[in-house]
Amino acid sequence: METSPLSRRISAEQLPLERLAGNSQLSEAEKIAGVSRHFEAVLLRQFLTEAQKPMLKSKSAMSGATGAIYQDMMVNQLADEISKTGKFGLARSFEAQVVSPHQSEAAKAKSQTAGG
Repeated sequence: METSPLSRRISAEQLPLERLAGNSQLSEAEKIAGVSRHFEAVLLRQFLTEAQKPMLKSKSAMSGATGAIYQDMMVNQLADEISKTGKFGLARSFEAQVVSPHQSEAAKAKSQTAGG
């Protein structure tokens, strides 16, 4: 009895950034969208980290190394979740800026080969 390998469709959101470019199951548009989302998440992390810095020193139990680790984990998760919703809009903007020049170059090359 021979079994065929399971072909499961992978989305760009499921892959870490370093594995997007080399994945043969994703189209260029999916790769660009994935990288744009990751870039948006990085910017959101920076915004959220700055927003969470206390203006006054705190003497709570969550200060120190434990509090910093917890806060960093919370910011990372929050940034990823905000980015996955697509509501922030930066990823779409980045994607449009990357895709438009790429598509216009492809259209030019296609028209030159068809007309020439």
